[in-house]
Amino acid sequence: MSIKSSFLSANPLSYDFGLLILRVVSGAALLTHGYPKFQKVISGNMQFGDPLGIGQGTSLHLAAFAEFICAILIIMGLLTRLASIPLIINMAVACLIVHATDDFGTKEMSLLYLGIFLTIFFTGPGKFSADRLIWN
Repeated sequence: MSIKSSFLSANPLSYDFGLLILRVVSGAALLTHGYPKFQKVISGNMQFGDPLGIGQGTSLHLAAFAEFICAILIIMGLLTRLASIPLIINMAVACLIVHATDDFGTKEMSLLYLGIFLTIFFTGPGKFSADRLIWN
């Protein structure tokens, strides 16, 4: 069996499986951060950072929307490129503003998420997605 015909070659199937894994793992991991924020919104507890000067409540709503709602959309592959935009903005704010003066180890996670969601924005969700089923 040649390398070209193997499952791990640069064929569309392995590309689409790679995007599926990237979407599901990154979206599910981000839910562990987004769900507590979503719970704060539901409970009415608006204590949150205000890195952009738009108010704690607005900042919390935007972060919860990105990290919870958009993460679910990314996992499903539904409105994927659109859903990645709030996540890109959220992670850029986390990395470049909230953790700007922190050491690399502290800002590393937001930087990794930023890279992942930029990749998803540019590549799209792949074949194994709701977007593909709806818009083919």
